Amino acid sequence: MSILDEIARFGEALKKARRYRQTIREINALPPEIQKDIGWPASRAAQSGSHFRSAFWKSLR
Repeated sequence: MSILDEIARFGEALKKARRYRQTIREINALPPEIQKDIGWPASRAAQSGSHFRSAFWKSLR
């Protein structure tokens, strides 16, 4: 792989991370009743962002 391919993959990972953070903000902005109806938050791991961090680093490989 060339360096340009690596830069492109990194850029895609950053875009994915931004979309994920935006989704979290939008869900957190919903009223508590709706959050409860959709099962938000699903787990403590989802709240801490550990899933996000692992997905981000896996996307860089």
